[in-house]
Amino acid sequence: MDSNLFVRGIIIGFLIAAPVGPIGVLCIRRTLTNGQIVGLISGLGAATADAVYGCIAGFGLTFISSLLISQQLWLRIVGGLFLLSLGITTFFSQPAQQVASVCGQGLLGAYVSTFLLTLTNPATIGSFALVFAGLGLSAMGNNYTAAMLLVSGVFLGSALWWLLLSGSVGLLRKRFDTDILRWVNRISGVLITGFGVAALASLLV
Repeated sequence: MDSNLFVRGIIIGFLIAAPVGPIGVLCIRRTLTNGQIVGLISGLGAATADAVYGCIAGFGLTFISSLLISQQLWLRIVGGLFLLSLGITTFFSQPAQQVASVCGQGLLGAYVSTFLLTLTNPATIGSFALVFAGLGLSAMGNNYTAAMLLVSGVFLGSALWWLLLSGSVGLLRKRFDTDILRWVNRISGVLITGFGVAALASLLV
């Protein structure tokens, strides 16, 4: 049963991470312009946020869940503005001439930015709550071992997706010259800005 929960968690984490949204675009762009390590670390930031939301759903932390949902207006505003700023910065940024260092503030910034960006999306916790409820996995109560296995699987599944994405995109990086990478920045900037506009526009609906 425990191993079954772990496998379910991997599948859930992979499937929730897979749809290409602003984080996917950002990961692809960073992989192409800064290298596979930066792209992967960016994805791991999102995977960590997925694990946090998985914890909230899996452990039945209804207070935190309700608090986040009740504050979704401000979360959408912060997330939307973050995306707008990130999109504009990406559009005007110049391609890196060398792959970023494997250590330092650059990697920390890549990790933290995607972690916070994923956390500001209240729809993520809704997705986990619905999937967990549909599979009969929500609110495990005092069964902390089962909940931890499930959440660990969610993190691993999400991380596997980002590893696959950054690895696949990384294979293409050497084929792209500076002019192509500059267009990657521009297209990514437009897409990320579009996600930001959509997030803010949803507040008017």
